[in-house]
Amino acid sequence: MAVAGKRKTKSKTKSTETPLMQQYNAIKGKHPDALLLFRVGDFYETFGEDAVKAAGILGIVLTKRANGSASEIALAGFPHHSLDTYLPKLVRAGYRVAICDQLEDPKMTKTIVKRGVTELVTPGVTMNDQVLDTRSNNHLAAVHFDKDQVGVAFLDISTGEFLVTQGNHDHAEKILTGFSPSEVIYLKHDRKQFVQVFGDRYFTYAMEDWVFTQDFAQDILLKHFQTNSLKGFGVEQLHTGIVAAGACLHYVAETQHDKVSHITGISRIEEDRYVWLDRFTIRNLELFHSANPDATTFREVIDETVSPMGSRMLRKWIAFPLKDVNAIRARHDVVEELLENDALFATLEREIQQIGDLERLISKVAAQRINPRELGQLLRSLQSVEPVREACTESKCKALKELAGQMILCDEAIQKIAGTLVDEPPALLNKGKVIAEGISPELDELRSIAGSGKEHLLKIQQRETERTGIPSLKVAFNNVFGYYLEVTNAHKNKVPSEWIRKQTLVNAERYITEELKSYEEKILGAEDKMLALEARLFQELVSALVPYVKHVQVNAQIIARLDCLCSFATCARKGNYARPVVDEGEVLDIRGGRHPVIESQLPPGESYIANDVLLDPESQQIIIVTGPNMAGKSALLRQTALIVLMAQMGSFVPATQATIGWVDKIFTRVGASDNISSGESTFMVEMNETSSILNNLSPRSLILLDEIGRGTSTYDGISIAWSITEYLHENKHARAKTMFATHYHELNDMAGLFPRIRNYNVSVKEVNNKILFLRKLVAGGSAHSFGIHVARMAGMPKPILNKAEEMLKHLESTHGNKGREEGNGVAKRGEDVQLSFFQLDDPVLEQVRDEILELDINTLTPVEALMKLNEIKKLVGGKT
Repeated sequence: MAVAGKRKTKSKTKSTETPLMQQYNAIKGKHPDALLLFRVGDFYETFGEDAVKAAGILGIVLTKRANGSASEIALAGFPHHSLDTYLPKLVRAGYRVAICDQLEDPKMTKTIVKRGVTELVTPGVTMNDQVLDTRSNNHLAAVHFDKDQVGVAFLDISTGEFLVTQGNHDHAEKILTGFSPSEVIYLKHDRKQFVQVFGDRYFTYAMEDWVFTQDFAQDILLKHFQTNSLKGFGVEQLHTGIVAAGACLHYVAETQHDKVSHITGISRIEEDRYVWLDRFTIRNLELFHSANPDATTFREVIDETVSPMGSRMLRKWIAFPLKDVNAIRARHDVVEELLENDALFATLEREIQQIGDLERLISKVAAQRINPRELGQLLRSLQSVEPVREACTESKCKALKELAGQMILCDEAIQKIAGTLVDEPPALLNKGKVIAEGISPELDELRSIAGSGKEHLLKIQQRETERTGIPSLKVAFNNVFGYYLEVTNAHKNKVPSEWIRKQTLVNAERYITEELKSYEEKILGAEDKMLALEARLFQELVSALVPYVKHVQVNAQIIARLDCLCSFATCARKGNYARPVVDEGEVLDIRGGRHPVIESQLPPGESYIANDVLLDPESQQIIIVTGPNMAGKSALLRQTALIVLMAQMGSFVPATQATIGWVDKIFTRVGASDNISSGESTFMVEMNETSSILNNLSPRSLILLDEIGRGTSTYDGISIAWSITEYLHENKHARAKTMFATHYHELNDMAGLFPRIRNYNVSVKEVNNKILFLRKLVAGGSAHSFGIHVARMAGMPKPILNKAEEMLKHLESTHGNKGREEGNGVAKRGEDVQLSFFQLDDPVLEQVRDEILELDINTLTPVEALMKLNEIKKLVGGKT
């Protein structure tokens, strides 16, 4: 695709377009949907629409040039050495960026320099450190729809992680939310379906139909792994998932990433192993993000890892807690051992910090993108694996011993690097002094020639000074004509005739000699040969390390696990967390539970008010929690979910003690807001999330509901909340453990009608018409909301508060108390009750009622009826 500003007629374009622009247009035509960075000399240039976009994003100057065409074309560029500064900005702005480099030395050609795209960087496919977030995976996801099944694959080219799964739409959405990919690819004709299922919150790229076919996927995967089938990976039955996986590999190849030997296998995401956390729960618990930009997330509190790969793994552990009780207990065993053995903990934390990001370093080896300094860091990382292994082997913890037994000491790789690389290598290979002495006799000889150059030049200077009698003679160098002899004007008459004058200055003249030119060629030739030889030796070293990639990846995974477990130990020590008991029972019994995030944000000296929570499907399946706003109902619900989640992650928990019958799904319905972009109201969002819960119930589910029904009218809300609670209680297939926080005090009546429902309230104390929030959960329901008190605390103007209190007294005297006394507030079990329009506590509706009751319908004419209807319409605020 030609850039903006091209010729209107083909004949003129052909006759006046420069060879450079012809080359640019040809390359741009191959990557029309990417922003093309075109290397010209020491700059990366952008043209046309690309230039306009780049200038706006990067804040660089936008200019215009003719570039051999009649009409001007936009132009914007930046120095090539600033690529690492500008590239991340373009990618984060959501652009695919094609990097077009010079493929040959301009000095070696008399025609236009050969150029080509060396890398296509997209949000989901990059190995650039400035684009990548060290503490998060950079997953490319592929989604393939096939009838009622969805195949999903995840590939992180920066680590080599390759995962696949398939299931229904709910499963696919949950998995996609948990992994939070940087980019998602799918079939072009599936665009509408993709948006319907997953929304528009992902950076996406649509691909041609032939990419998403079974035969193509099978062929590309078998060819990559060099196997005859996929049985060895345990994914051969995931036909829809395999199609998505093949699309991932193809997309990576399309983006010019052809060295991908670090993608050594593909694993199945086993849904049965992990707790179900849907996207609503992940959002409501603020596990990774918060709607409030200043809020602290759960991950920020729980992440005490000391390595990037540990932090990346911890994110997965948060999104995918375990269901296997034995695996959970094994993690708890390690955390307990780390808390009891200070020497072991100190050794692991110190060595893991030294190891750093081993996972991404070894991936760079496979991709041939590692620099000398990073290779030096890889050496230190590999050397630190042995003390970690020894410390785990000597531990009394069985789980740690098992991890130690899985580690592989790559001694040969260590020897290769240590024996070839200098102790402190530079970051850039072309800086030289990368390969150690004694590795290559040829390199040592060239270094000797280059190193003795200054001494030889000094000898020439001394000899010529004595021969000519010029005391101020000096030898120097510049890039224009190399080495030269400089003579001041006072002594220029002493210059020998064989010297060749090259430059005249104000106070001196510069000369060259045949001897200097000959030596210059020798020195410069040695330097060029040194750089070329070092580059070749370094490349040979990197290639020799590729066979160790898989072993190093195994070590990296184990080190990351240890880092996560050390993080749990650190949190437990800092927060005084207790080891939970996770068992096969169904009871949830938390004593002295606390919210980990809120507790971490408390001012020094202020302690968190702990609470007990007991949920038992046989006796106390559902807890209805009442109490005013700001009393702590939502915090109590969230902390219960987080304590369960932490326990099944393998962490200790913020509680005095906790016994948790493992849960398989955690559902939360907390704090909905309007989804304006989709045209959904608060109530619609609330009902969607609640429907998702009720349609995915299981006997081991934990459900936490906050203010269900508040998005609609009072009586509608009470009816819906009552019905949902009754459904959860009466469900014969799943007695899901439930906590329901509500303002609807009428729901307290349910405890008297249903045997497994209990009332609790978050207590407050009223002193001198003011309330104190005690934040303590106590048995029994609450009959007051204290809304006006909360409004007063928020600084509401006094006249409004006074009016509100006046209205409250009026409503309570005319409706509220009477209704409660007569038992008319809520339907008794088994009754069908129609809620009267005039039971609503609204003075205007009271007036409407009185107007209608006073009417004598038998004597009312049609015209009078219309007039009366018009009056009533005015009363309720309608336009006539």
